[in-house]
Amino acid sequence: MARGDHPMRTPVYGGLLIAAAMIGATLAVTGDRSWPGWARVVVYTVAVVAVLVGALLTLRDRTPPRRPRR
Repeated sequence: MARGDHPMRTPVYGGLLIAAAMIGATLAVTGDRSWPGWARVVVYTVAVVAVLVGALLTLRDRTPPRRPRR
């Protein structure tokens, strides 16, 4: 396996995207009066997209279910 070719790298990137979206949305919520309304809407929109992409990346590499033994 070459450097940077680890098979579990994609789910980690997905988890990091989800965490970054949660942190960004939290900052937008807690900075209620200091952020203009349009900036909060942009942050929320980007956070929703990041969570969806992160979920796709995280769940993409799930192993298929095993076949039942006969």
